[in-house]
Amino acid sequence: MSLNIMCGLVILKLNIIQLIAVSYEDQHLQGHAAGPYTVTQHEELANNTIKALCNADTSERVFVAGKDVSLPETNIRNPRVPLRNIGGLRVSQRPLLAFFAGRMHGRVRPILLKYWRDKHEDMKIYGPLPSRISRKMSYIQHMKSSKFCICPMGYEVNSPRIIEAIYYECVPVIIADNFPPPLSDVLDWSKFSVIVAEKDIPKLREILSAIPMRRYMAMQTNVKMVKRHFLWNRRPIRYDLFHMILHSIWLSRLSQIQIPES
Repeated sequence: MSLNIMCGLVILKLNIIQLIAVSYEDQHLQGHAAGPYTVTQHEELANNTIKALCNADTSERVFVAGKDVSLPETNIRNPRVPLRNIGGLRVSQRPLLAFFAGRMHGRVRPILLKYWRDKHEDMKIYGPLPSRISRKMSYIQHMKSSKFCICPMGYEVNSPRIIEAIYYECVPVIIADNFPPPLSDVLDWSKFSVIVAEKDIPKLREILSAIPMRRYMAMQTNVKMVKRHFLWNRRPIRYDLFHMILHSIWLSRLSQIQIPES
């Protein structure tokens, strides 16, 4: 049994495969996008692997819920000092209800901007963060000043904003249908995030404003508590993201072991 890592795809080989021959009909599949689709073209791999994917989209029938592992997507701004700037402000220092800034790709983000850009002073919803805004208040400062950080899917269901929000102790609002959040086998995301269906984007402000302050404070406290499980350290530390990913793979493997009846 061996463990191979291929650009966001972790394959746990349950049987030893001597030779894998795959022909690519679609040459445009490159990088992390190629791995999962390659596996589906090889029957033995498809039946005897645990895939750990950032793009854990259950609608594509590549990710198999209950068998495969949903990986957190992370953006490390400073690999030499991965924990720099991590942490957030108290609730009383978060005047913004919600914040999003990012490129306009995928089906969800244009809808988000259509309904919420420039609509309310306490909802800062942008495309790419304008330079005139970032000169006064950076992307990270916006996250640290917001109660909720909006995390809509782009081309894929996952987004590094989900983990960035946790890093800056902002409650993530996940907008991505068919997406099982990372580490759901051990973490209850309903306790520290808000999941909004894509069809409910027009009701986003109503949904967030309806959350009582007591519940919000409990959620933000939980964000602080789970943050340790999403941290990369220069050397792995117990219960950090390195260990949590391995734990999820191990747990998935255990669930598939069939004990013969005596």
